[in-house]
Amino acid sequence: MKPEDSVPLLSVVAPMRNERACVEEFVRRVEAVLEILGHSAEIIAVADGPTDGTDTMLRTLAESYPRLRAVLLARNVGQAVAIDAGFQHSRGEYVLVMDADLQHPPEEIPRLLAKIRAENLTLVSGSRESREGDPIRRTLPSRIANALLRRVTGCEIRDMGGFKILRGDVARSIRLRSGQHRLLPAIVHVMGGSTGEVFIPQHRRFAGTSNYRSLGRSLDVMMDILLLWFQASAKKRPIYLFGRIALGLLAVDAIVMPVLLWDKFMHDMPMGTRPPFLVAIMFFLSALFILAAGFILELLSDTLSAASGARPYVVRELVEGTEVSAGRDRNPSR
Repeated sequence: MKPEDSVPLLSVVAPMRNERACVEEFVRRVEAVLEILGHSAEIIAVADGPTDGTDTMLRTLAESYPRLRAVLLARNVGQAVAIDAGFQHSRGEYVLVMDADLQHPPEEIPRLLAKIRAENLTLVSGSRESREGDPIRRTLPSRIANALLRRVTGCEIRDMGGFKILRGDVARSIRLRSGQHRLLPAIVHVMGGSTGEVFIPQHRRFAGTSNYRSLGRSLDVMMDILLLWFQASAKKRPIYLFGRIALGLLAVDAIVMPVLLWDKFMHDMPMGTRPPFLVAIMFFLSALFILAAGFILELLSDTLSAASGARPYVVRELVEGTEVSAGRDRNPSR
């Protein structure tokens, strides 16, 4: 087997937009850490449609650093999709994702790798000990979002975004959509994976300016959290959640309508003009609409799962009988 065909222990995935000023120092420091580790590894730099020559710099660096693999995207698709592209091009037993601006120190890579291997975890988060930056636009929204994620998913990781290492098979089974890179530990937790964290210092950017300066991003995060709560609470079956809501509304109708009918026939009280009757009719129509929406979303969810091939679970261990293992050894082509 050729060295380039072997499965590396670690794939380092780094999405980058316009990071020309950082990329050479980033690759140099990551390469130095991987050299000290002594394990087979690769660096996957995903150029997310840069306009400052980052892609040209990566082509040049690839000639000097054999571990470097550059994935050059045709246009800017966003950080989450760029990370997903890196996941799909990775080959490692473990996949580590980090920023290319060196706020995540590469020297912390060995700690994350040691933790996930020693404790046989699915994901380990490099949680920031403290966060620098604008407290109104960045620090406070981040803390609120992390607290909400812990509340709605039960995942205890204190810093959901950024520096992460996870099992390679799990990384390649996930299909990240725009914005979901901030939810990676919670997504793995909802799938049934085990998570842990290592606290690391946060450094200032090596050079350049941040691509995240908008307060409106916090609203996008809230919508992503709401979607993840929906998926977690309904076990990825929309009909479970929508069906329960519809049944709750019908249960209210089942209580209110008999009372109204009793008053109508026993006490000759008007029925059609009473507010409880109008509320009961509104609840009944709402229940029908919600049930219909649940059935439609159920069909769409099933179609999406079949088309994407994404697995909604994590295999913790595979146990086989001795006869099965022996038979596989005798028939390696099977």
